[in-house]
Amino acid sequence: QVQLVESGGGLVQAGGSLRLSCAASGSTSMINTMGWYRQAPGKQRELVATHSNVGGTKYADSVKGRFTISRDTGKNTVYLQMNDLKAEDTAVYYCKFSDCRRDEYWGQGTQVTVSS
Repeated sequence: QVQLVESGGGLVQAGGSLRLSCAASGSTSMINTMGWYRQAPGKQRELVATHSNVGGTKYADSVKGRFTISRDTGKNTVYLQMNDLKAEDTAVYYCKFSDCRRDEYWGQGTQVTVSS
């Protein structure tokens, strides 16, 4: 089992920045993909960014050039640096880790609110 703990959400003005963190513990040796998703009120959960040992890094078109995903393998932590935030980025952000057995683990979610 893998446990994920997220931090870093909050309230920020449009144009501001936030950095989200997601730290993993437990059976992390087989983790091969780390990612961030978000869900706005009344909308489906959507991919924001992922980093895979095999497939590299991918971003949603809406965040390209503004968000950066990174990982600290030694700390089993993935980060999402969010710059130039917009009102439409307001959502609950979730991290998700996947392992080579295709098991998936989700964080508890952290609220990001961007005021315009």
